[in-house]
Amino acid sequence: MEYLRIQKPGGQKPWKVEELKAGLENFYIKNGRYPTAPEVDLHPYLPSARSVERCFGGLVELRKTLGLDTQSDLREGAHSSARAHRINNRAHKVEQEVYEFLKNRFGKQFVHREYFFLDDKRTRADFFVYDKTSGFCVDVFYPSDRRNLIGCINSKLAKYQWSQMNQYPVIFLQMNNDIDQELLDALIRNKKNKLQTGHYLYSWDSFTKFCEKRRPLTKNREVGVQELRVSQ
Repeated sequence: MEYLRIQKPGGQKPWKVEELKAGLENFYIKNGRYPTAPEVDLHPYLPSARSVERCFGGLVELRKTLGLDTQSDLREGAHSSARAHRINNRAHKVEQEVYEFLKNRFGKQFVHREYFFLDDKRTRADFFVYDKTSGFCVDVFYPSDRRNLIGCINSKLAKYQWSQMNQYPVIFLQMNNDIDQELLDALIRNKKNKLQTGHYLYSWDSFTKFCEKRRPLTKNREVGVQELRVSQ
């Protein structure tokens, strides 16, 4: 494709409008739509979204300038609604996958969905699991990429800062199979704000291994003991 330019690290000469249009069209051919800002950063035939912001006033203005056959601001309208619908469907699917696993491992009666920490009916974990130790909480999320992962982690660190929410181990379970435990561990090591004691950031494989080491409850009287502990 004419004007197609490869993004290179380091200082570069300014990008021409024709080169940007070629890069956007290349993305469209491969994906059937134009890129969002995070996707611009990852596409090899486009500069960073920050460069687009600095030189052209941002992606919204660039789309208008190029007259692309798409909604100018992808954060609003039909594109935003479709994206929200996809995210909600995916969230339901991954939560159901986790629930089925926990149910098979610990028993349906020992897996509490939407466990509320406080009386505000808003502060909750996706699951609380009763077991022979002390029980544990699971907060499930699906980051689309590394940048989104960092944002999700920062949000959860802020959410779980209160002592009432840290009586039991809390598992932050990310369900994107393209993000492995090695990357998660490296990210946590390099973060200024560390996970609190009893907080764990796991991939699916690490989570299943964690669960294998937990001993399921098997008797009704054990359930009563655990419920008493949780209520105290």
